[in-house]
Amino acid sequence: MTSSLDTPLGTPRANRWSALVVLSSAVLMTILDGSIVTVAMPAIQRDLGFSPAGLSWTVNAYLIAFGGLLLLAGRIGDLVGRKTMFLAGNAVFTAASLVAGAAATPGMLIAARFLQGAGSAMASAVVLGILVTLFTDPRERAKAIGVFSFTGAAGASIGQVLGGVLTDALSWHWIFLINLPIGVATVLLAVRVLPTDRGAGWSAGADVLGAALVTSGLMLGIYTVVKIEQHGPAAAHTLGLGALSVALLAAFAVRQARARTPLMPLRILRSRTVAGANLVQVLTLAAMFAFQIIVALYLQKVLGYGALATGLAMLPAAVAIGGVSLFASARLTARFGERAVLLAGLALLAGAMVKLVSVPVDADYVADLLPVMLLIAGGGLVLPALAALGMSDAKPDDAGLVSGLFNTTQQVGMAVGVAVLSTVAAARTERDLAAGLPEPVALTAGYQVAFTLAAALLAAAFVVTLTVLRKSPRPTA
Repeated sequence: MTSSLDTPLGTPRANRWSALVVLSSAVLMTILDGSIVTVAMPAIQRDLGFSPAGLSWTVNAYLIAFGGLLLLAGRIGDLVGRKTMFLAGNAVFTAASLVAGAAATPGMLIAARFLQGAGSAMASAVVLGILVTLFTDPRERAKAIGVFSFTGAAGASIGQVLGGVLTDALSWHWIFLINLPIGVATVLLAVRVLPTDRGAGWSAGADVLGAALVTSGLMLGIYTVVKIEQHGPAAAHTLGLGALSVALLAAFAVRQARARTPLMPLRILRSRTVAGANLVQVLTLAAMFAFQIIVALYLQKVLGYGALATGLAMLPAAVAIGGVSLFASARLTARFGERAVLLAGLALLAGAMVKLVSVPVDADYVADLLPVMLLIAGGGLVLPALAALGMSDAKPDDAGLVSGLFNTTQQVGMAVGVAVLSTVAAARTERDLAAGLPEPVALTAGYQVAFTLAAALLAAAFVVTLTVLRKSPRPTA
C-alpha cells in the first residue's frame, strides 16, 4: 500500500527535492556542454588540425543528435521507464565525454560529440516527465519548475565562462573531462532518489517505422539549418534538404494517424494547452535567438567588445532571467495562473526587442543596452509558465513523450531563429554594403531588421496565448 507520505510514484516527500537537484544538475550539464565548446574552439582547431568548415561540426554533431532524438527518447522512456532512460542517457553522455576528452583526431571528437548529444537527448527528454509526476501540488510544481528553468537560464552563461577558465588554466580536454565526476555522481544519486517506474512496455508503442521517420526528419531538418548558415536558403541542395525533411515529418504524421501502436499518439496534440504551449515556445525561442546571438554579434562587431567584455555585458540578462524564474515566477503563478504570467513575460520580452529595433551604431551601454538586459527578465516568467502549460495535460503513461515533445519544440524554435533571423540580417547587411555604407552601419541595419522580426514573433506568441491557451484557474489557497 502507498503511504500518505508518498507521491503517486512511491517516492517519499523528503526525497522529491533531492530528486529535483539531481534532475537539474543533469540538465545543467547538458546545457553547459552545448555552450562550453564555443570558447575552446580555437584551441581545439589548433591542436587537432580541424579545417574551418570541419570545426563547426564539434557543435553541429551535438545539436543534430540532441534535437533529432528527443521525441524518440521521450517515448521510449514511457515504454521502458523514465528512470531507466534517464540513467542510460547520463551513462552514455558520461562515457562519450571521456572519449571526447581523450580525442586525438577530428573524427574521434566529432563522433564523441554526436554520442554526447544522443546521451543528452535520452536524459533531457524525460526530465520534465519525471518532474511533473513527482510534484503534483500546483504550488510545489510551480516552485520546482522555477528551479528547473533557473538551471536552464544559467547554464549557457556559466558554460561560456567555465569553458574559458578551463581552456586557459588547463587545456580544452578538460571541458569534457570535467563531466566525468559530475556524470558519475548524477547516476549514483539518481539510482537512490528518483522514483522507479515500470513503463508501459514495448507492446504499447514500438513503432519502428515511425521512429525512423521522425528521427531522420528532425535530424535532417537541423542539418538543413546548418546548411542555410553556410550557403543561404536559396541554394539548390539546401532547398532539397528542407523539402525532404518536411516530407519525412509529414509521412511521420500520416503514419501516427494509422499505426496500431503509434510512437506519438496524435491525441496528445488535441489538447489546446499542450499544442498552444509548444507553438508559443517555437515562436518565443525563435525570437530569443535575436537576443542570445545577434546582440552578442552587435557588441563585438559593431561596438568592438572583446569576448570577455561581451560575456560581462550580457551577464545582467542571465542574472535577471535566473532571479525571476527562481524567486518570482512561482509566487506570481500561484496568484495569477500560468497564462497571465506568460502574457506578462512575453510583453517584457517584446519591449526589449522593440528597444533594440532602434539601437544606434554608437550605443551607450547604460542608456541603450542595460534596459534591454533587464527587460529580458521576462524570460524568467515565460520559461517556467511554458513548461507548466506544456506538461499540464500529460497523462502518466505519456509524460515522457510530452516532455520529449516540449524539448523538441525548444530545438525547433532555436533552429527557426537561426535560419530566419540570421538570413534576413545578412541580406540587409549585404545590400547596404553593396550600396557603399560603412560596415558598422550596414551590420547595425541588418541586426535592426532581425530585432523587428523578433518583436513580431513575440507579438504572434502573445496573440496565440490569448486566443488558444485557456485562462488558468487560480490555485486554491
